Amino acid sequence: MQVILIPALADNYIFLLYDSKRGIAAVIDPAVAEPVLTKLHELQAELVAIFNTHHHHDHVGGNKKLIQCFPDVKVYGGVEDRGRIPEQQVYLEDGSKVEFGNRQAEVFFVPGHTSGHIAYYFPPQHSDEMGELFCGDTLFGGGCGRLFEGTPSQMVSSLSKLRSLPNSTRVWCAHEYTQKNLEFALTVDSGNIQLQQRYDEVKSRRHRQEATVPLLLGTEKLTNPFLRWDIPALQAAVGGDESVVTFARLRGMKDKF
Repeated sequence: MQVILIPALADNYIFLLYDSKRGIAAVIDPAVAEPVLTKLHELQAELVAIFNTHHHHDHVGGNKKLIQCFPDVKVYGGVEDRGRIPEQQVYLEDGSKVEFGNRQAEVFFVPGHTSGHIAYYFPPQHSDEMGELFCGDTLFGGGCGRLFEGTPSQMVSSLSKLRSLPNSTRVWCAHEYTQKNLEFALTVDSGNIQLQQRYDEVKSRRHRQEATVPLLLGTEKLTNPFLRWDIPALQAAVGGDESVVTFARLRGMKDKF
C-alpha cells in the first residue's frame, strides 16, 4: 500500500492509498475533489473507498463530487457522525476493522476535537515495515486539535490511545501546523534538547517548502507537549498538578498563542 500526500486548500493534506497491483485507491479526508481526481487519472486507478475521520467541511468537502465520478465508492465515518458526513454509508465504532487492498486497519474512537472523531491505524505486516496512523485533527506535529466539541479529559484519553502505538508508527495528520506548534512548545518546554533540534530541522524544511508530514510517533512522544502531560517538568511549567489539568492548561495557552 502506497500513501500519496496531496496538498489542498491553505494547509490541508489529503491522503491517497494506492494499491498498484489491483489498480485501486482509497482516499482519506478529501477536503476537495479536484486534486484527488487528477491523481487518480494520473495513476489510472479506481476509487473504491472514502475514509473520513470527522465531519468538518475541510475533511469531507470532496465527498459528493468523488461519488459522482465513482458511484460504487463506499463512504466510511464514525457512527457518532451519522447525518454529518455527506453520503456516509458505513458507520464505524472503536475497534471496528476496515480493509483496503491486502491491508486491514483498526478504528480508534478519539473524541475531543469533535464528538465523533475517529482514526485509522494500519499495523505493519512485516518486521521491516512501519504502521500507518491517519488521525485527522486529533494529533498534529508538535500539537493537537482544538477542543470544539469535546473535553480535556476526552482528548487525553484519545491521545493516550494514539500514544500507546509503537514509536515507529508514521503519523499522517491532516494539516501542516508543525512549525507553529513547535514555536509554542518551546515556550513551555524550553529545556527540551530534542525539541530544540526538531524545531531547527522543521524550520529548515518549511523554508524549503517541504512537508513535515508524515511524522514519527516516537519523535512526537519526545517533543510534543500534548503527549507529555504527565512529565513533571511540563506540569510545573504550566502549574498543573495532574494530567488532565496540565493538558487543559496547555490547550488553553495554545488557543491564545
